[in-house]
Amino acid sequence: MTLWTCPRCDREFAKARQSHTCVPGITVEQVFAPWPAEYREIYDRLLDHLGPVHEDAVGVGVFLKSARKFAEVRPKARSLSLMLVLPRSIAHPLLARSLPGGGGQAYHFFKLTRPEDVDEQILDWLAEAYDA
Repeated sequence: MTLWTCPRCDREFAKARQSHTCVPGITVEQVFAPWPAEYREIYDRLLDHLGPVHEDAVGVGVFLKSARKFAEVRPKARSLSLMLVLPRSIAHPLLARSLPGGGGQAYHFFKLTRPEDVDEQILDWLAEAYDA
């Protein structure tokens, strides 16, 4: 993936002058430092299932990108929120909500609290979002 680096915030994007909110990037370690260790374990389990990915870490979480953003991981008070962008609706016990997106996409939000929550179905959907 060819990336464009914003000269103001030094974050990388797929398109030159891509619209975004300029906030300074941080490290993945900094994102997870104040949260329970299980959150980082969940994140690592998700990433172990992917090929090359750009991790855009900012204060609210980590945006996962290949040719485009396909997932977000955000630490929250009671769970780790995983958002997947998929071209269809899905159902799962840990799915908290789904929202329609542009171009026939749907945004699916999962509430994960332990590494075991990352089951084969979630990993398959993560791979589908990555490949789309």
